[in-house]
Amino acid sequence: MNNEKSARTLAWDDYRFILAVGRAGSLNGAAKRLAVSHPTVFRRINAIERTLGARLFERARDGYAPTPTGEDVIAVAAEIEARITATERRLAGLDARPTGKIRLTTVEPLLYSLLPPILARFRRAHPGIVLEVVADNALHDLGRREADLALRPGGQPPDGLIGRKIARIKASVYRPRSLRLPRGAGPEDLHDQDWLVPDGNLANILIAQWLRRQNYDRRAVLSANSLLALRDAAVAGMGLVLLPCYLGDPERRLVRVGEPLEALNTDLWLLNHPDLRRTERIRVFADALREGFAALQPRLDGASGAAPAP
Repeated sequence: MNNEKSARTLAWDDYRFILAVGRAGSLNGAAKRLAVSHPTVFRRINAIERTLGARLFERARDGYAPTPTGEDVIAVAAEIEARITATERRLAGLDARPTGKIRLTTVEPLLYSLLPPILARFRRAHPGIVLEVVADNALHDLGRREADLALRPGGQPPDGLIGRKIARIKASVYRPRSLRLPRGAGPEDLHDQDWLVPDGNLANILIAQWLRRQNYDRRAVLSANSLLALRDAAVAGMGLVLLPCYLGDPERRLVRVGEPLEALNTDLWLLNHPDLRRTERIRVFADALREGFAALQPRLDGASGAAPAP
């Protein structure tokens, strides 16, 4: 059977399911990508294979692996997807009206504490624009239009994206108000204390790297993939925590230990795809984010100060 001829009999929606399973390697992962149920993916893949008269995936206990035929069809699906998304980006870039939907991806702490007032002001100024925000620690693919803009702390933007630094974030060590430390103890003198450390998809952020260099991770009594969870655990008295100043300073049940650590200064980047740079709704929203975070810079620097030590 000619694989290319068989592949051409598929609709784009069939390709979407095949591509999702191929990328995720499992039905559950594909279901999450497609926002459908596990049984829906299962039935759809089986139906596609019956239509083609060919097996696209080998079923195993640890997931779905593409057969040689499946690899051919996945490659075709990826090429079609790339052409469709490129066309969508070009069409979106021609839109000069500040209306429509904007998808923004960012990390959870920024959405929790800093972004809502900026988003509210923007909506009042531009009621024709609907905002869709995804707050997690995954880097969504702007090239495939999983998001229009990304707001991320870190280093240089990936190739193919336009990036601009819009703020600087500082971080400090915090202790629960109830925890007493030796007089004069600074951030680098706390090896005998219990620590709360980032883990999972936060294991490689600058904060986690610094904790490992200090060997503080060896005294971890709690690890989590959420800075908000670590902050709340510190408030509950579980141990010391290293946080961005904008998260630690406002919490009056925490006390800053020493000054912000210069080695942990992090740039906040606003990223978007070049094809969208002339889209009016993207432009006005990017301007609003830059202006909003410029006004927040003292708080990001820790200039507002933490709760005074008792």
